Amino acid sequence: MTMPKEDTNTMRALQGLENNSSSVRLQAALAVGTTPDPGFIGKLIERCAIEPEFYVREMLTWALTRHTASMTVPVLLDEVRSEHAQARSQALHTLSKIGDRQAWPAITPALLSDADDEVARSAWRAAVVLVPEGEEHELAVVLATQLGRGERETQLSLSRALIALGEAMLPALGAATTGIDPRVRTHALATERLWRDPDAGFEFAIEEAKRVVALGGAGQEER
Repeated sequence: MTMPKEDTNTMRALQGLENNSSSVRLQAALAVGTTPDPGFIGKLIERCAIEPEFYVREMLTWALTRHTASMTVPVLLDEVRSEHAQARSQALHTLSKIGDRQAWPAITPALLSDADDEVARSAWRAAVVLVPEGEEHELAVVLATQLGRGERETQLSLSRALIALGEAMLPALGAATTGIDPRVRTHALATERLWRDPDAGFEFAIEEAKRVVALGGAGQEER
């Protein structure tokens, strides 16, 4: 008995997602996204949690966004609670791309301060996309607790997230510029500079902020 062509194509795509070759996995994810099928959702999400190649993960995310949100979002919300960091990070990243605000309650303070930098960064990006209108200030207060965290890429991600919230983040940022921790103050001052001058560049803003902090200046006097 010959399998229908659709079943053959489905089987080939599912097998392709697990192929040892990253280029084959990429093509399989592209094929799945090009012809969405609810039967692929579970495998796509499963693969997101373990896929080692960034560009393949991006294609897996794109393929998920091609499916109906009502079918993908509930499964992604389960992944957000996974014990595996990559599963949490990719689920949050995909939720930010889907943009369904019904996912907002899943963006908890625990995720926004996750010990894994990649998870936290994904949570910050998802949060600024999903935050309901009028709750930007409360989100900014939580995000401001992460100022000074990590290395350049992590700090830049947080600065971008805060800036994306617009003027609602200014009180929380202003409070951080006068804090005790010099690392927090430096990051807050750099973020404030980027808010005022988006063309300044993060490296320049950080170096300028370091000089201000080293001289004992509070952001208030340097504005």
